[in-house]
Amino acid sequence: MTKDLAEIEFQRFWRGLQQLGLNAYEARTYLVLLGHSRFKALELAPRSHVPRQKIYEVLDSLVEKGFALVVQDRTKLFSAVEPNLAIPAYLARKRQLLEHELTDQARSASNLMDDLGSLYSEGKGGRGTLDFLRIISEPTQTASEYRRMLGDVKHEYLEFSRPPYAVDPLDEMLVRQARLNGVSCRLLIESGTLDTLHRQRLSEYAAAGVEIREASSLPLKLALFDGRGGMIALLDPVISKPTWTSLVFDHAGLGEAMKHLFEDRWQRATEFVD
Repeated sequence: MTKDLAEIEFQRFWRGLQQLGLNAYEARTYLVLLGHSRFKALELAPRSHVPRQKIYEVLDSLVEKGFALVVQDRTKLFSAVEPNLAIPAYLARKRQLLEHELTDQARSASNLMDDLGSLYSEGKGGRGTLDFLRIISEPTQTASEYRRMLGDVKHEYLEFSRPPYAVDPLDEMLVRQARLNGVSCRLLIESGTLDTLHRQRLSEYAAAGVEIREASSLPLKLALFDGRGGMIALLDPVISKPTWTSLVFDHAGLGEAMKHLFEDRWQRATEFVD
């Protein structure tokens, strides 16, 4: 391999290690260690172009991250850990740290939402004229709002289900839990639009006591909770890329109207066949 090709390969490996999370000094030092059995720290500094005063810090970090190990002889020597061992172990530790951070952030976010919610209510000084209606277009917020209402339902859950369908384990668990709590659950789905996976899910729902019927078509996506609160999802007809916009409501009159619409379609529907 020519000197130019060797340098190109070195640069590629160097950037790849930095993408994993090593800094520039650490990546360069690890690459030098890979090509030799062992090195003294001060021998490594000029070869890896790391300042002498920083080489021990760099080596200590590589040892901590699992890319190097210390070989004790008459003097301290450093050796590279095999990449097939070092990289997976390093990524596993990073994943574990990220999971802990996300768990801590979620816990903090929950407390913060409660505090900020109180502040928001105080700032409003009472209910506004349209507080019973909210429009949500962000899918994550829509899912969060849906799960909140599904988790709080006490007596009855009604749904118009039409594509695009989403199979979410958390949603499924909440529906099953509502049924176990004695909530009456009825799902009306569009016939001819289900794949095998969704039919299997619906069969499991039916076995758990959820009533299911099929209709040839449905005008919208609807989730209605206890005849008052709910969510209506409408496909935006204006923009070129299909996007669902959800209307979340807490209104007895609108809830009653939506229930009449549901009952009318339910009476004309056919039994679900799995």
